[in-house]
Amino acid sequence: MTSTTKTDCGQEISLPRAALVAGLGYLLTPTPFAEFYVYPHLVISGKIEQTAQNILAHQSLFAAGIVCYLSSFVCDVVIAWALYYLLKPVSASLSLLAAWFQLVYAAVGLSASLNLVTVLRLLDTPEDAALFGAGPLHAQIQLLLASFRSTWGLSLIFFAIHLMLVGYLIYKSGYIPKLIGILLVVAGVGYVVLNLNTYLFPEPDLGYVAIALLGELVFMFWLLLRGWKIKQSATSALG
Repeated sequence: MTSTTKTDCGQEISLPRAALVAGLGYLLTPTPFAEFYVYPHLVISGKIEQTAQNILAHQSLFAAGIVCYLSSFVCDVVIAWALYYLLKPVSASLSLLAAWFQLVYAAVGLSASLNLVTVLRLLDTPEDAALFGAGPLHAQIQLLLASFRSTWGLSLIFFAIHLMLVGYLIYKSGYIPKLIGILLVVAGVGYVVLNLNTYLFPEPDLGYVAIALLGELVFMFWLLLRGWKIKQSATSALG
């Protein structure tokens, strides 16, 4: 018999089902395509003219990247909901807090992504290009791209706190491997270091951060491959 928790409408959701929903949410999140392929291929640091030309020449790819960013926030809402129920037996209050931090991350990230929508609109509208002129237009695009990166970095701080809370709850759960909890806490710290290094650690080699972030990948595979095996007996001791 699997453990279940009740939703507000009285329906029950099993912990294995919550694990599966969260795992699928991670799997279907399209952020990596936008963040690690589209953006670095089109946006060239310090070369705003070339960046503008790249976006104009590959508008469909840039638009696809925007859609990926926006779609990922829908996945984040679903993941936050599923993880809340998955970790609620450990601590309902901390599980809710972790979910709220992920929702704040999604809201701030959504705000950041709207800068990219404005960039595409400016470059795709001849009237705006003529009104601004090449120099001011490029300056406006550079400002919007910088605003996207800084706001996106801020959103990841909230996500880092979410990961650390989830990691702690997993460590205390008894029905998810403690190692995954440790890896997620390390991943959260990695996100903080990665997004604050410009201000706090301007010179260090941050190559280890990529390894730290593997905790999310390990968690996703555990949710998909092992999460359905969570049993009532594993959570009964938590009350």
